Amino acid sequence: MDQAQQLRNIVKLQNQRNEHSARVITITSGKGGVGKSNTAVNLAYHLQSLGKKVIIFDADFGLANVEVMFGAIPKYNLSDLIFKGKKVTEIISEGPNGIGFISGGSGIVALSNLNRDQISFLIHNLSFLDQMADIIIIDTGAGISDSVMDFVLASPEIIMVSTPEPSSLTDSYSLLKALFRNPQFQPEQTKVQVIANKVNSEEDAKLVYDKLNSVVSKFLNGNLEYLGMVPIDTEIDRAIRQQKPVSILFPKAASTKAFYQIAQKLLDGKQQEVTMRKGFTQLISKFINRKN
Repeated sequence: MDQAQQLRNIVKLQNQRNEHSARVITITSGKGGVGKSNTAVNLAYHLQSLGKKVIIFDADFGLANVEVMFGAIPKYNLSDLIFKGKKVTEIISEGPNGIGFISGGSGIVALSNLNRDQISFLIHNLSFLDQMADIIIIDTGAGISDSVMDFVLASPEIIMVSTPEPSSLTDSYSLLKALFRNPQFQPEQTKVQVIANKVNSEEDAKLVYDKLNSVVSKFLNGNLEYLGMVPIDTEIDRAIRQQKPVSILFPKAASTKAFYQIAQKLLDGKQQEVTMRKGFTQLISKFINRKN
């Protein structure tokens, strides 16, 4: 029996034990500096405020923007679970408003070199996240690195953050092209949504979406969904400097209201019943399966 089949058996057994699967939302971008991590932490704040238990999985190995934006230093990360026997509850740090977050750290790189016992231990422990959270937000790195592609390909629900800048649109399309042309991508089981960030108006935001959706439709035979917009807001920069989400520090800011509206739309929108409910255990198993 090969490792991939062993992994499928492990996950199948674990899924049979789970009565609840969290909704998994992966937030990504074609380049850095477009507000991806800022989007992740502010949406997490509003989703938590709207009654959902949220955990952020910081999968951006190297930058760790989530902990910076929360002004918190995690004691442990994913590698401590894999190699030092820590429990999943021990590697969850607490951010504002009771939001949990996990630093992937060097554990993201290690996911590609695990043996069967380590995979079994990892899947067993991470499966508890499905029971602990209603929504798990994955904040990926930016660009088209292997780890970013592995996460987006494993995700049932993807949010692409882009700005009106030509370089951002070009890089966003590059990531989308790599996604839609990957033979492992399953468009019928994946929701790809766009948030237009740093825009002057709703009209500008729709232009960002229209430009991306038109080329995806024309050249990749796919489609995107418009999720919402976040306006240019100097309060965001002030909040980042103070290492707090703008939604907490400036509750009346235009960007705060925008993030709240997007969070509401995420909860009000219809989900694809089967594929949206496989949970974090299934996503991590697909990630490891791709690496092996």
